[in-house]
Amino acid sequence: MSADSVRVDGPIGPLEAIFEGPETDAVAQPVVAVICHPLSTEGGSLHNKVVTMTARALRESGVATVRFNFRSVGASVGSFDHGEGESDDLAAVVAEARQRFPGYELWLAGFSFGAYVAIRNARRLDAKYLISIAPPVGRSWDFKALELPQCPWLIIQGDADEIVDPAKVYDWVESLQGLAEPPELVKVPETTHFFHRRLMDLRGVIKHSIKRYLPGA
Repeated sequence: MSADSVRVDGPIGPLEAIFEGPETDAVAQPVVAVICHPLSTEGGSLHNKVVTMTARALRESGVATVRFNFRSVGASVGSFDHGEGESDDLAAVVAEARQRFPGYELWLAGFSFGAYVAIRNARRLDAKYLISIAPPVGRSWDFKALELPQCPWLIIQGDADEIVDPAKVYDWVESLQGLAEPPELVKVPETTHFFHRRLMDLRGVIKHSIKRYLPGA
């Protein structure tokens, strides 16, 4: 499937999204992954390099992907809503993905603010796998109040992150080890928040970590 730029009916108006199928040389999997971008008010969008590399790694693994802009970004209407309205945006995009890929497993992924939105909605949207890249623990969002996922969960954190405090992320992950499905944490050494010069490392971590969870594995 080639890239398909669409307008999804969002809760307050159209949302801009790009649907892409697996790479042509990959074994197609019955999985669609919806990927959430970083903070809208600081330039985050579906074109962010971490988001596009995450999508690439998934497509190379046989997964269909959806990147989309939260309200207020690009052609998506509305105003920034601190994760509340963005959660409704995500639900609308997931509904569209399920309509386009009936019977497929839903996976969620997110980077920074997008990681927070994906985490807080993983259970209610019945995600079967979750990827959280540099979740913004210790910043403006309450991670202690989250309804935690009940699915396999990969957390990727750069050791030299200048925006999200890695120590706070590691302490938070440690507090989750009592879960029935505790997350897998991968620390990427000498890596900043936006994975400058480490995007290929991010790609490799994702491709390696998801292998055993692909339905066709």
